[in-house]
Amino acid sequence: MCQNAAERTALGVSWYQARYLCMLATAYAQAGQAERGLRVVAEAKDLVARSEEHMWEGELARIEGELMRVHGASAPEIEACFARAIAITRAQGAKSLELRAVLNIAHLWCDQGRRNDARALLTSTFSWFTEGFETADLRAAKALLDELT
Repeated sequence: MCQNAAERTALGVSWYQARYLCMLATAYAQAGQAERGLRVVAEAKDLVARSEEHMWEGELARIEGELMRVHGASAPEIEACFARAIAITRAQGAKSLELRAVLNIAHLWCDQGRRNDARALLTSTFSWFTEGFETADLRAAKALLDELT
């Protein structure tokens, strides 16, 4: 993934580069390598600012929150990333990406004992969907809702 991202950058390819960097940063989060992932997020944010390809801005904020959580940042810092992700994706009408951010903040709130807040936010977001219930994100949302009720 690193090689591909570097090759695309060297070639001057910017279309969907932010998406590729999102995937790379997510891989770093899953591997527990928060600092590397946060560097990738910073690179992607810079690219978005230059290219005006804002479609992945919310997802970058969500992934940044995940990486900050792995890094051991404070709950308010992590929550701010997820809240920013929710606001951006909601404004864009990107419901699937909004659901991911809502899932992240709901898990954070559950860890803080804010189960009612988590359930309320997740319920309102989940209820928007009328199809696609076999997707991983909607299955995860349903499982968390079942746990919270």
